[in-house]
Amino acid sequence: MKVVIRSFLLAICLLTVNSAFSKQSVADEREAYIRANYTKYEYQIPMRDGVKLFTSVYVPNDTSKSYPIMMQRTPYRIAPYGVDEYKKRLGPSEAFEKDGFIFVFQDVRGKFMSEGDFVNMRPQDAYTRGKNATDDATDTYDTIDWLVSNIEGNNGKVGMWGTSYPGYYTSVASINSHPALKAISPQAPIADWFFDDFHRNGAFVTPMAFIFFDTFDKQRDGTFAYWPEGMKTETPDGYQFFKNLGPLSNVNDKYFNGERPFWNEIIQHPNYDDYWKSRDVLQHLSKTKPATLVVGGWYDTEDLYGPLYTYQTMSDNNKKDHVQLVMGPWYHGQWQSEQGGTELGEAHFGFDTSAWFQRDVLLPFFKEHLKGADEANLTRATMFETGSNRWRHFEAWPPKDTSRETLYLADDEKIVEQENNTGSSEYLSDPNKPVPHSAEISRGWDRQYMVEDQRFTARRPDVLVFETDTLESDLTIAGAIDLNLWFATNKSAADIVVKLVDVFPSIDENTNKADMERGNRHELVRWGVLRGRFRESMSEPKAFVPNQPTEIGFELYDVLHTFKRGHKLQIQIQSSMFPFLDINPQNYVENIFNAKESDFTKATHKIYHNSEYPSSISFNVL
Repeated sequence: MKVVIRSFLLAICLLTVNSAFSKQSVADEREAYIRANYTKYEYQIPMRDGVKLFTSVYVPNDTSKSYPIMMQRTPYRIAPYGVDEYKKRLGPSEAFEKDGFIFVFQDVRGKFMSEGDFVNMRPQDAYTRGKNATDDATDTYDTIDWLVSNIEGNNGKVGMWGTSYPGYYTSVASINSHPALKAISPQAPIADWFFDDFHRNGAFVTPMAFIFFDTFDKQRDGTFAYWPEGMKTETPDGYQFFKNLGPLSNVNDKYFNGERPFWNEIIQHPNYDDYWKSRDVLQHLSKTKPATLVVGGWYDTEDLYGPLYTYQTMSDNNKKDHVQLVMGPWYHGQWQSEQGGTELGEAHFGFDTSAWFQRDVLLPFFKEHLKGADEANLTRATMFETGSNRWRHFEAWPPKDTSRETLYLADDEKIVEQENNTGSSEYLSDPNKPVPHSAEISRGWDRQYMVEDQRFTARRPDVLVFETDTLESDLTIAGAIDLNLWFATNKSAADIVVKLVDVFPSIDENTNKADMERGNRHELVRWGVLRGRFRESMSEPKAFVPNQPTEIGFELYDVLHTFKRGHKLQIQIQSSMFPFLDINPQNYVENIFNAKESDFTKATHKIYHNSEYPSSISFNVL
């Protein structure tokens, strides 16, 4: 037996080593192909105000034909620098490099090797400020204008793509766009930082902002080619680290020392005021001209708001049918990951969804619009249906052929089809023992928690759990989930966190071995939060009246998910999700970023579910 076990372990080790070598070999071959088939150039491209932006250009060595330009603008560094130093990947996938494009990468204004001053989510208002005024849209226009006039062998057509912040710069390119810009793919684009990334309906995403701005928001002196050095990690346990940090007012005192300008601006603008509204990109995305493929991931913890609202805004406000949407079962950027899109944590999707997207959607889209190739034949919305693990194709999103269903919360942890008269459920929320956002030990900025088994929270006394009876047929939800809750607290402030959970069947004698580990799994489908002070307005916060039933309405972002026959639909309600979200003091203070230790208090919260105060969830069913 020992010999058999040793042989088995040796085989596993060999497979792991061979897999690592295989991946490295593929990466080496890709890098070698780029060096053999492309020549790199570097330029300082002048903008209309005289500021020069550092730009790398990779041109195919085959000069027998002309090529379209694929461009990416980024605040994250376009290294390596030097004409003899080549990137290891150029296109969104290797197939782009083999097909042949001119690839352009640019450090945006004020970042790394580009001149000028950097402004986070710069207001796009140059057209109101005069001839030589600049913003991110004009910088893109001026760059394209220079490229098509100065780069030999280009065919006069330009495409742009980018994920996250580069996705934002891709969206911005469509504002008063250059005539040569024919196609763009904003992928997980930032749209509005009061709802994307660092805020969720007013709740603050502490670890993401803290870790990101530690380096990204460090000020520079002149141009430089390196990332600023960040603080040393004190512990991998984010729950403990941010508990030790205490109120957010301690961040500057203990770490930043007032030397992160955008952090300072965030804490000075806790409400959705003109500062944030001026940085909302969506207001500029009507009447855009380039063909647009918006891409996002259902399990993107950073930018889920961005792609959904970018698509909705562009498609609602443009007369032409040239805006399309792809949503896959992905974390942030997983659609371009070389690791593939077969799974995320314990959620399995059955095949490599990322490879399919790259091959059958993204490359055909750009070839159609930049090379005059055959139509990509993409539907308006290409959406992955989680739960059933299949791609669906719709001519509108949300799809039109749906029915509306409303379910009601009830006593005994039930979700029922009719209003009921069963009273209320309450729980104690303690800022000293907040509900963890994940059972894993991490710094608090994770990927896998978006599909994590929620039994670790369902068994806590400060989490309410409601669920349906076992479903007798499949239930497919398509679109946003509207929450209408009646809520009360004995204090004056609270957060309301709601999770939509797919409860798998328990195992029995007929369960096959592959499903044994998934027995009774509580898989997170979608979660959302509302900082209670913003229940009526994101701009004008309002305290709760203690013990007064108050109607709370907000939505969980879109899903396309099938709860299979034999499963249950579950709703969890809690008032903390730490450390991913900051802790609400539960005593109302004008600016939570200035809250003191003494402002934090235990509170008893109540969800009503009776005929006078019916709490419900509503959604569209395919």
